[in-house]
Amino acid sequence: MTTSIRQFRQSAFIAIEDIRLQTALENATGRFRAARATALADLPDPDAMRDHFKKVRAATIANLAEHLEAFERNATANGSHVHWARDAAEARQIVLDIAKKHGVTMAAKSKSMATEEIHLNAALSEAGIAPVETDLGEWIVQLAEEPPSHIIAPAIHKTKEQVADLFTKEAGREIPADIPTLTAEARRMLREKFLAAGMGISGGNLGVAETGSIVLVTNEGNGRMVTSLPPVHIAVMGIEKIAPTWDEAALWLALLARSATGQPLSIYTSIVTGPATHPPAPSPAGRGGDSPLPDGRGAGGEGDVDGPQEVHIVLLDNGRSKLIGTKYEEILQCIRCGACLNVCPVYREAGGHAYGSPYSGPIGAVISPLLFGLENFAGLPQASSLCGACKDVCPARIDLPRMLVELRGDEVASGLLPWWEAMAERGAAMMMGDATWMRVGLGFGRVGQGILSDDLPRLAKKSFRKMWADGDVK
Repeated sequence: MTTSIRQFRQSAFIAIEDIRLQTALENATGRFRAARATALADLPDPDAMRDHFKKVRAATIANLAEHLEAFERNATANGSHVHWARDAAEARQIVLDIAKKHGVTMAAKSKSMATEEIHLNAALSEAGIAPVETDLGEWIVQLAEEPPSHIIAPAIHKTKEQVADLFTKEAGREIPADIPTLTAEARRMLREKFLAAGMGISGGNLGVAETGSIVLVTNEGNGRMVTSLPPVHIAVMGIEKIAPTWDEAALWLALLARSATGQPLSIYTSIVTGPATHPPAPSPAGRGGDSPLPDGRGAGGEGDVDGPQEVHIVLLDNGRSKLIGTKYEEILQCIRCGACLNVCPVYREAGGHAYGSPYSGPIGAVISPLLFGLENFAGLPQASSLCGACKDVCPARIDLPRMLVELRGDEVASGLLPWWEAMAERGAAMMMGDATWMRVGLGFGRVGQGILSDDLPRLAKKSFRKMWADGDVK
């Protein structure tokens, strides 16, 4: 994976010229923006809630090791197997070893950005295991052999006509471009996959340390089927996705769906606390009957015949721990709601594929260079107008513009900018830092602007500085 400045600009130019893509992006992101505003307005004091959440996330990341150890301890007590993956290769190998142990030939997958990050599908296919995405959007992009275009809406760039063409090819018969019909066809074709899969793979929206539970937030029933029908369930989750207690988890969930899709709560909020038939761990001290679940469990539980016989949780580092204590630690507070994508003027024109990473938009422009190497994604910190809209909508108030500027500084310090661009920026800095050079530059600009496109705005005949000096400004 690499995205240079030139690569991003080329991909963005192609996207901007694609009228169908532009229409799909604007329609979808516009709906998300409007729904978010309405959903947050229903809260008594959303700004205070976001301020509190910011403090919660910052405090959690500052003591992440402690909370992860508590999570492992309680998850293990509930019968889950907890694995630690230092990088993507180790995470893939853990999943493959489990699959090999159980003779798995097909894995049903629920939506997971973490598995996209580690390129798990390719690894499964190479090992002779068929990965089947069961989230509708993820399945669409899998059929199209494309990566997701949005953190929460993988197929945001597809029209219903394009989806109908994909389904027609998959089903071997004509499928009309009608949304209810497309949904019914997806349900029909995927149902047999749930029943045949020897392993279910999911992500984890968050893990709750006090009970060792994994929380999955979806708008389709596929998430529950993936985590309950196959005999083995594997959840792959970034180590930063930890809530210390259910109180913090409740706050997280209250903001997640509202920020993402404008829903008070996603249609399905599933809690997985160990395999089926395993006795539950004792309730946390001081909570007793206040457990959010009747027996302190979700899928599985004492006497529960539904659910997997084994639950494995893969805690993925992959560069996250090295950010703790640095100027970029704040990025670990992200809950992957995707709200920053929906307001970003760059993402809304360029689309997700231009970023060349599983993570797109403002969050992708920061997290991709940090996790996968600034030298590999040097183009992404430049893919921002620094308008600040991403920070304004973030439920954790993450200062993405600050980190984008920091990354640009790191690029300069590391010599990653093309020589011609570095020279141009040094020249611009010199000109703008000196009034005389500024006047000379503007003079040349006025003379030379005639050779540029007529679509560009023309420089004023008289600068504001000159107008002020001449007393033209009252």
